[in-house]
Amino acid sequence: MTGWRIGTSVAPAVIAKAVSEIQGQTTSNVTTFAQYGALAALTEREKTKAAIATMLTAFDRRRKFLHIELNKIPGIKCLLSQGAFYLFPNISTFGLKDVDFCARLLETEKVAAVPGSAFGAEGYLRLSYATSDEIIAKGVERLARFCGSL
Repeated sequence: MTGWRIGTSVAPAVIAKAVSEIQGQTTSNVTTFAQYGALAALTEREKTKAAIATMLTAFDRRRKFLHIELNKIPGIKCLLSQGAFYLFPNISTFGLKDVDFCARLLETEKVAAVPGSAFGAEGYLRLSYATSDEIIAKGVERLARFCGSL
């Protein structure tokens, strides 16, 4: 349920209490449509098994494709993620702060990336592969062109 911001936690009571106190002061309620979506995902498992299998296959294909293509770009090194739907390539060899790299990439090539410094990892980008194969291919082509211009 990408972007719907709904989830659960299982933790010792002291941690669950701390999480609850932080969450209660920093976020609001989960939207109604997300609650219904979560309910369906939990109660209609038989109906969703085929859809989930199809999605897992597509995400795995996209993850591997993006990983291979990123590592073809001179100056970029990227590990293959084992979870989520992001890759986190290292762009530190280009001599730009990741925030500046992302801003210029967006301005010149219309590719949106999140600076790694937002996650405490200066010199990296967060790239999502939760989109179509065509958009991923176009984005990585534009990223390669941008990197080649630096």
